Amino acid sequence: MIIETIERIDLIIGAVFILLYFYQAVYFIVPFVKKDKPHKETKLHRFAVLISARNEEKVISTLVDSIHHQDYPQDLIDIYVIADNCTDNTARAAKNAGATVFVRNDLEKVGKGYALDYALNKIFDKNGKDYYDGFFVFDADNILDTNYITAMNRTFSDGHRIITSYRNSTNYGTNWITAGYALWYLRESKFLNHSRMLLGSGCAISGTGFLVPKDIIKEMGGWKYFLLTEDIEFSIANSIKGEKIAYCSDAIFYDEQPQTFKQSWTQRLRWARGFLQVFKKYGLKLMGSVFKKNRKTCYDMSITILPAIFITLLIVIANAAALVLGIRGGEDWTHIVITLGQWIMGAYFTLFFMGLITLLSENKRIHTSTWKKIKYLFSFPIFQFTYAPISIVAIFKNVKWEPTRHEGPSVSADKIEHNKEKARY
Repeated sequence: MIIETIERIDLIIGAVFILLYFYQAVYFIVPFVKKDKPHKETKLHRFAVLISARNEEKVISTLVDSIHHQDYPQDLIDIYVIADNCTDNTARAAKNAGATVFVRNDLEKVGKGYALDYALNKIFDKNGKDYYDGFFVFDADNILDTNYITAMNRTFSDGHRIITSYRNSTNYGTNWITAGYALWYLRESKFLNHSRMLLGSGCAISGTGFLVPKDIIKEMGGWKYFLLTEDIEFSIANSIKGEKIAYCSDAIFYDEQPQTFKQSWTQRLRWARGFLQVFKKYGLKLMGSVFKKNRKTCYDMSITILPAIFITLLIVIANAAALVLGIRGGEDWTHIVITLGQWIMGAYFTLFFMGLITLLSENKRIHTSTWKKIKYLFSFPIFQFTYAPISIVAIFKNVKWEPTRHEGPSVSADKIEHNKEKARY
């Protein structure tokens, strides 16, 4: 009886999973069959670059240097670094690199959202609200391709307002953790945001590497999103309002991924808890918008803040409970173990296939050896599986914002440019 009941539960959960997520399978096809729309006439715009940095003296100058080496007119770019609750020499390093530095010390209002709001109000006081056409947001460990701002400006000139970009990684080959992050971000760029853009749906920003127009900043009166995942909160809130976040596939930036499981656990625990916060605050409005305006985008964002890991958890918990009850009741528990194993293997090969398609598509943009690309493809599903315990803990634990420690990229900006040149030939 227990076995029959659990089989029905598995069947129902599996059917719901396929029903909810099947559309994302189409996303893996779209970039190969649909082309980007041609750009309109490009106009030059004035931009401010905002970088929130907490104890980032090791990496901040590399980002500022990469902005200074943009092929976009430098007189139209101003760089602002918020040295946020720093106990090191971040402010000095940023100033020496050529950035304008705002020093912020507030241990009560902690987090990137508060730092951005602080900087924007400082800028408004100094220059007014109409001096800049748009505001870029980066993390201190980022590095930009030399044509990044030029590419984003083209998309901005097309009339798009909020724009996100292609997220690559500087330390893909360090270990299975950095590779897990990096491959997922490549998949997110190529087969989520790019496909959404091609289909006319709205995208989602992912923490860093995005552009917001002055009109939206003025409407907000600064930056007013302060949850643990201020990026997804911003995406959801604007999707509900009817905004469609655009994507620029030609604007590439590089990110340094956490290198230890402890760092990764802390960061992803904040994300998981932040997703729950966003769902609690915006979930009903978002799902209600699925039947009103911006339907495709709101449905997609609903799925984003209810990640597949929670459905997978239901399957694991249900089968684990059945296993315990089956053993105690003297039933054939081996059947339950086999069923659970089939689910796990199915999830593994699904994630492996997603990683494989991404790896084959983006191979030339991954800066590590062929052997490491292959090796970490097999560990990619395992990295994703580690979200399961993190998601469970996030439900019950009160998580606070903590900075991620950065050591500097294992692939330098010069090496990235060299690899790009090689890929052209």
